[in-house]
Amino acid sequence: MLLLPEHLRLYLCADGAFCGAGSLVEMVEAAIAGGVTCVQLRHKEASSRRLYEEALELRALTKKANIPLIINDRLDIALAMNADGVHLGQSDLPVAAARQIADTLRPHDKFIIGASAHTAEEALAAERDGADYLGSGAVYPTGSKNDTTVIGVEGLKTICAAVQIPVIGIGGIGPQNAAAVLAAGAAGAAVISAILSAEDITKAARNLRRIIEAAF
Repeated sequence: MLLLPEHLRLYLCADGAFCGAGSLVEMVEAAIAGGVTCVQLRHKEASSRRLYEEALELRALTKKANIPLIINDRLDIALAMNADGVHLGQSDLPVAAARQIADTLRPHDKFIIGASAHTAEEALAAERDGADYLGSGAVYPTGSKNDTTVIGVEGLKTICAAVQIPVIGIGGIGPQNAAAVLAAGAAGAAVISAILSAEDITKAARNLRRIIEAAF
């Protein structure tokens, strides 16, 4: 799938840690109904088999909605189940290596590679190595990950200004601050708990999408 700017506006990180006793697939389906524009599957505790099977289920939903499905960390899973792309952190497979593998195995398809970048230097390196977009943060303090450094809106602004590829802000983003993230130059906002922890997931996604569209 060709990555378009509108795909990055409301980027849902579908983290299996937030599904509790519920179904992650059902939660993502509700979020898609509310207007999320991209789904990333992140389930670090899942076995490879479970992650693969979850990804296949989500693939059916995202394909129907015509939005990208990105797999966090796992290039092998992404390629095996024909996801639209992969998102790589600083401790994952290097972007350049992932790009070479993806271009070799899917030469006629535009495989999307996203990369996490916490500094302008990391952002420039990822862009040079073939990343299509960047996820940068944590913009605000977040409970989703306990090992993050908060870069703030100014840090996000610096990264956005350093590269030509789109940047999405991540970390602690919700209805109260999404507009400030976009004002810093971000192409969109990545969220987890602001949607998945809501009592009404569809309503929460719809409200965030409205705020983001208004900011644009």
